[in-house]
Amino acid sequence: MSFVNDTKFNSVVFFLTGIPGLKDIYLWISVSFCVMYAISIVGNSVILFTVKTDPSLHEPMYIFLSMLAISDIGLSMATMPTILSIFLFNAREMSLSPCFTQLFFIHFLQCTESAILLLMAFDRFIAICNPLRYTSVLTLPRIPKMGLVCVLRGLATILPLPLLLTRYQYCRASVLSHSYCLHQDVMKMACSDIKVSVIYGLFAHLLTMGLDFVFIFLSYAMILKNVLSVMSPRECLKALNTCVSHLCAVLLFYTPDISLSVIHRFGEESPLIHILLGYMSLVFPPLLNPIVYCVKSKQLRERIIRLLFK
Repeated sequence: MSFVNDTKFNSVVFFLTGIPGLKDIYLWISVSFCVMYAISIVGNSVILFTVKTDPSLHEPMYIFLSMLAISDIGLSMATMPTILSIFLFNAREMSLSPCFTQLFFIHFLQCTESAILLLMAFDRFIAICNPLRYTSVLTLPRIPKMGLVCVLRGLATILPLPLLLTRYQYCRASVLSHSYCLHQDVMKMACSDIKVSVIYGLFAHLLTMGLDFVFIFLSYAMILKNVLSVMSPRECLKALNTCVSHLCAVLLFYTPDISLSVIHRFGEESPLIHILLGYMSLVFPPLLNPIVYCVKSKQLRERIIRLLFK
């Protein structure tokens, strides 16, 4: 009986989806994704190498930026291979084991990146609202431990998702709505009772990324209150200018996710909008984060230029 179940489990195949109605220009779309993939990997790798080799950048803000770059590289490597395989070779089939593996890494890296963005908000809050305690609170030995907590939280929260999915039987039309595997997409393909996965997935999302977003919002509300009440207009602009890069990263990360939730609950069911927002949530942050930080951070930009000219 166990052998029969294993055979059925291994024989299940999911079919990934590209962009409906644009099959004639898949080659040009694949070129665009290849360029974005290369920029994401190279841009984040350059930031990592620069921060690692330049002692003047061994500060909490840039170490957190390195953590963000690592999660962005992982997110690109977890999603781009299947996206490119669809647009280049029309390879849409994916068995359960690779699908569950990709699903785990996508959600794990998103959860970890959300926690890193929260740490970066905490860094800005301490630097602006309590600068005298900055070096005593965010010490260099403490920062790797904070990063480890983010990783462990992601593992503990996301690991049950694929484990719950392995308990189900899949007998429905197994055409997924994205070019990669997501938990909320895969569990709809099951013909078993998925109430546990639905409830756990919702609570996991709210207790991690949901709470992170709330705390980030509260930290910036307190920063704004402190800045407006204490500093002059010129000092206020100078202090807030140090937060622009992080605010852009937060908007790039959370806006597609919140938009998807709102459209799913209150808007019309448009597959094309869901697909495009899905690409935005997974492709844009790794692509644009290094560009934003290099443009806005003069110190980082000068170190990268010096490194390239060497």
